[in-house]
Amino acid sequence: MQLADLPLATVAQQLRAGDLTSVALTEAHLARIAARNPDVRAFVTVTEAQARAAAQAADAAFAAGRDLGVMQGIPFAIKDLIDMAGVPCTYGSRRHAGHVPDRDAVVVARLLAQGAVPLGKVATYEYALVGPSFDQPHPPARNPWNLGHITGGSSSGSAAAVAAGMVRVALGTDTGGSVRSPACYCGVVGLKPPYGALPMEGVYPLSPGLDHLGVMAASVGDAALCLAAMGGPAAEGAHTIRGLNIGYARDWFATDPACDPAVLAALDDTAGALSLLGARVSLTTLPDYPTMEAAGAIILHAEALAHHLAALQAHAAGYGRQAYQSLVSGVRLTDADLAQARQAAVRMRAAMETCLAPFDAVLTGNVLAPAPPFSAFADDRAVWTAMRTLPFNVTGHPVLALPVGFAGGLPLGAQIVGRDTAMLVRIGAALEAATDAGAQRPYLRT
Repeated sequence: MQLADLPLATVAQQLRAGDLTSVALTEAHLARIAARNPDVRAFVTVTEAQARAAAQAADAAFAAGRDLGVMQGIPFAIKDLIDMAGVPCTYGSRRHAGHVPDRDAVVVARLLAQGAVPLGKVATYEYALVGPSFDQPHPPARNPWNLGHITGGSSSGSAAAVAAGMVRVALGTDTGGSVRSPACYCGVVGLKPPYGALPMEGVYPLSPGLDHLGVMAASVGDAALCLAAMGGPAAEGAHTIRGLNIGYARDWFATDPACDPAVLAALDDTAGALSLLGARVSLTTLPDYPTMEAAGAIILHAEALAHHLAALQAHAAGYGRQAYQSLVSGVRLTDADLAQARQAAVRMRAAMETCLAPFDAVLTGNVLAPAPPFSAFADDRAVWTAMRTLPFNVTGHPVLALPVGFAGGLPLGAQIVGRDTAMLVRIGAALEAATDAGAQRPYLRT
């Protein structure tokens, strides 16, 4: 196994034992980026100088007997919606071309303080809204499994970079599924912790009532390690899930005409795999999906418009077509609409708690079809894709997204939702170890 493909727990152990240096590890990742990023376009800025300096500092700290934290010497990538001091951050928009923050986002500062190695900034849809767009400073990231297909968004570069093996972990944001849907499309792990688990200072807001920080990773263990290092819920995967009660919310997606039959088959197989691992799996029903999605959409569009309204009025031409159309869709919403949606969200959280109460976690669909081709987005128009992600931003529950199969050479994914992040990691790690969907990687020229 090549250095850039080692699990983070293994890397951390070898770094501390002196069997591996951060400099060697970092150079392996930079070589991967140089070879693969021209095709995948995940990285919009590669911070080679900062990465090499951080790697040298991490090795020096190890040599001096100083252990700064679990991410010491380990490379990571940062969504271009999250600030890093001295590094360009465009938020995916030409309006902010040339913008360079003067301070780190809190989560970035925490990782850097531990001696983690920043490889650079990865692509995002404009202001975390919609895409892919071709009217912005950087062309959209491409799906490593098939370069003619999208990655999903808005954490597009995070998912593509991890899937392409250029980095093991990347930071993302999730307001309506922006960690989980690209994780699904690109065949990687996405972990959204509970609402408020990670500080949002230094992260460009979309909808403060729904915004979450999250992690994209090559494995469940990698995601859990990085999340804990940022101050999120610590979680170690147990070796067994025997005896756990897991619900299967099949009716949330199975009857949707947009659900690809391959997705339904893969989710059914996943439920079967959990049962074979010793869990007690039973069908369950979650709160009405369309109602939850409608409430979440009102909150998202109203809060996003409120944040951007002054800039739209003064500099509308600075926005890309898709972002502009998405934002102005909130114009007709009233204060009463928003208040009603927020009240509904409170009820939905309580209803979801009731539904989750009999179970350790619940399995359901993520995105309901493989990643569509770029050709579906002709004329730079927004295209709706069926997914089941937004309700968990409304309720704030932790969710783990992980790959569960393939269709036509493109990944398929699932979500596991619950009340406890550690439990989701435990279930996901067991499922990952028992199946091979997460172990497969796309072929790319080296």
